[in-house]
Amino acid sequence: MQTLCASPTGSLATAPLPLSGEDQARADLYALIARLLLAPPDAALLAALAAADPILGARDEQALGDAWARLVRGAVLADVQAVADEFAELFISIGTPPLNPYGSRYLCGFLNDHPLAILRADLARLGLARAPGVGEFEDHLGALCETMRVLVTGGAGLPRRPLAIQRQFFDTHIRPWFGACLFDIAGYEAAGFYRLVAAFAAAFLAIEAEAVAFVELDDE
Repeated sequence: MQTLCASPTGSLATAPLPLSGEDQARADLYALIARLLLAPPDAALLAALAAADPILGARDEQALGDAWARLVRGAVLADVQAVADEFAELFISIGTPPLNPYGSRYLCGFLNDHPLAILRADLARLGLARAPGVGEFEDHLGALCETMRVLVTGGAGLPRRPLAIQRQFFDTHIRPWFGACLFDIAGYEAAGFYRLVAAFAAAFLAIEAEAVAFVELDDE
């Protein structure tokens, strides 16, 4: 699901950077979380998740591996229509849905507020903008994860961004509120499969948040 496009006002002058295996793995997990938060998984994605290999990492990444294993088991048991119905109940409503995974909502208490304006300005500086026809605001957690993927890997007409820029974007627009948002998703009584999605996303983003702290220490 494409949520971003290159902005004609953005600078494209940054030189390409090599993509390490670690960065490719980060980008893949950002892409998966974005996909699952922006739309319910189809049969092909559920099947791919159900057949996925374990995540094997360092001891301090055990929580991520455990959350991944639970998500994979959940995909094995999941029914496509049931998961789609769950997604609709959690995130879609004629009025206000029970869960609103938007930064402005968590930072200010209102949708489409000041944090979204700051985000849009930062996206413009990075050469990014919301793709035509996309209904979600840019501060949707799924859209922000997709932005992180683009910063890590680059995109159509856009270079990869240095780690310092990735970390600055994460620290400003994701770190302050992702925990509360994913806690709400996991704790919602109707959440089943999406309780597993939220737990996995929280484990991965917690590792990213720790990496931000290390970058800050290195800069001192």
